[in-house]
Amino acid sequence: MNASPQAGSPASHDSSTRRRHALGEFVRAARARITPQMAGLPEGMRRRTPGLRREEVAQLCGISVTWYTWIEQGREVSVSPAVWARIAGVLQLARAERAYLFELAECADPQHPRDDGSEAPGLLRECVDAITAPAYVLDRAWNVLVHNASMSELFDDWPVRDPQPNLLRYIFLDPAARQLVVDWDQRARRVVAEFRADAGAHLDEPDVLTLLDELNRDSEVFAHWWTRHAVVEREGGLREFQHPHHGRLAYQQTTFRLATHPDLKLVMLLKGE
Repeated sequence: MNASPQAGSPASHDSSTRRRHALGEFVRAARARITPQMAGLPEGMRRRTPGLRREEVAQLCGISVTWYTWIEQGREVSVSPAVWARIAGVLQLARAERAYLFELAECADPQHPRDDGSEAPGLLRECVDAITAPAYVLDRAWNVLVHNASMSELFDDWPVRDPQPNLLRYIFLDPAARQLVVDWDQRARRVVAEFRADAGAHLDEPDVLTLLDELNRDSEVFAHWWTRHAVVEREGGLREFQHPHHGRLAYQQTTFRLATHPDLKLVMLLKGE
């Protein structure tokens, strides 16, 4: 079995060096395509190379020319997320480019472009309807944006009855969830830790804050586990339900993030053996 590179090891150092050089080359290429007019600067004298000069980018970002030069050269410098955000703005990076920049920089985007669930394309609903297994799509606050008939049947028509179905509200505030979800106490504990990991970048946003205020106020169980600050990855595995009409049901849960809407998750429940 191949061991992963340890921090401080030669392999780890090489990986960090490659990442910094890739980041510098990416920033340099992005700078070359931004004209002074695009950046709101006068064209000035004739330029030997296209794009902005390093000192112009540095000035627009509010950082020193030396510091910016070191970034393009792939040197090991400490750059705050706010500075990376300014660089992304000056270089007019598209969404995918911005995400790539912050991934190479190994830090979270302070503006973390958001997905508006209301703008989820109609094709997404058609895709979910085409899935025969129970399936649904969650946004960053775990609102159920789209679900199919199989999911509605499994949850005893809860997402149909609720005008604004939210998975966390269902689990912690709807008494039916305790009857439906097998090992509810164990699942509830893990769900809180999964949500903290999932929504970490959105905890200052109004929709998430409103949801957290409601759950902490109305659910002692949620409030108890939320204060523990546990964080775990959302993972698949066995999910069992005690359905009021069909008895004990077992499924394997799997979750996919949507490439075109990274804040959205497609959850599928495949029939267990």
